[in-house]
Amino acid sequence: MHNHRHWVGTWTTVPAPAEGAAFSNHTVRMNVRASIGGDTLRVRLSNAYGTRKLLVGAARVGLRDTGPAIVKGSDRALTFGGAESATIAAGSLLISDPVSLPLPPLGDLAISVYLPGDLPATFGITGRYSRQTNYISPPGNFASAVAMPVGKITDDWYFVCGVDVLASRETGGVVALGDSLTDANISTIDAFCRWPDQLSRRLHARAGGRPMAVMNQGLGGNRILHDIRGDSGLRRFDRDVLVQPGVTHAIVMLGTNDLRNRWAKPDEEVTAEQMIAGLQQLAVRAQTRGIKMFGGTLTPFENETFLPGAWTPERESKRQAVNAWIRDGGAFDAVVDFDEALRDPDHPTRMLPIYDCGDHLHPSDLGYNTMGDAVDLSLFDKP
Repeated sequence: MHNHRHWVGTWTTVPAPAEGAAFSNHTVRMNVRASIGGDTLRVRLSNAYGTRKLLVGAARVGLRDTGPAIVKGSDRALTFGGAESATIAAGSLLISDPVSLPLPPLGDLAISVYLPGDLPATFGITGRYSRQTNYISPPGNFASAVAMPVGKITDDWYFVCGVDVLASRETGGVVALGDSLTDANISTIDAFCRWPDQLSRRLHARAGGRPMAVMNQGLGGNRILHDIRGDSGLRRFDRDVLVQPGVTHAIVMLGTNDLRNRWAKPDEEVTAEQMIAGLQQLAVRAQTRGIKMFGGTLTPFENETFLPGAWTPERESKRQAVNAWIRDGGAFDAVVDFDEALRDPDHPTRMLPIYDCGDHLHPSDLGYNTMGDAVDLSLFDKP
């Protein structure tokens, strides 16, 4: 505690394997949008999937201006135990020292990380698909440049996995645990249409109510029960939910990829009962730590074109069974009915066309924002 304040995650992303990424003496400048503001922050870096220790030559944070530029005068060096460089053990996490930087709610930060070493794809780069424009420099340390030279544009985040702010004691945090529908796949890049983004905007705009940060822990392809593109929901739950700074609530929307089994592995075909058992364990594990756990219903995906043939009547019946249990099973502290928000009332196994990006699986920008509107804000104020 710092003068009756505590650390709360204002922005997060899920550490996952960044397939095919490689670096050698590069600086990466990554843009992130905060949920709550503050005057003191720290940055978290992850080497979760590295096969050996990672050398961070320098790291800095500043308020984002436009493109690869930061607002003049806002640049701050990030230190680690007082040192400007640090190593992160394989599989581990590195948290910076606190820095003083006025950050407005919903403000944009630019985080720059200089990677002096040779990091081939075999290193095991930790990163995440971001739906935002980020920048990789030509060779060299450009972490402190106001306008960083650009060698390559990317829509991934690399190594950075969280930003925390010192917030008032009453400030809480909600973690959104999900798959590509929480990650907002196929939404417009740099438009901030993920449903947790819309939830952040609504929480900030409301009059009164408990201050709440929003931490997006969506991971494309993620499943409750089996690993793919990183760890299953059950495996990553402690790291991605339970230990997030300041977490008081969580919303889980997982199971669509368990149903779809897009990797066509017969031993990974699941029953509704197995999915329900997994979700119940997530609820119990959260509630054991005093975290309020809300269940998000699974949205319709009849005749999806993203993976033709993934939808079947049998899988639809499993989705209906899981949703019925989420609504009525009593395991969750509350329900967020994403299914009801997006489905076509005249054809409830499909999304309403205006909420459909066109592949019948992922929502449109409007659909994602409608999901963010489906969360009852008063749930965060109940003891």
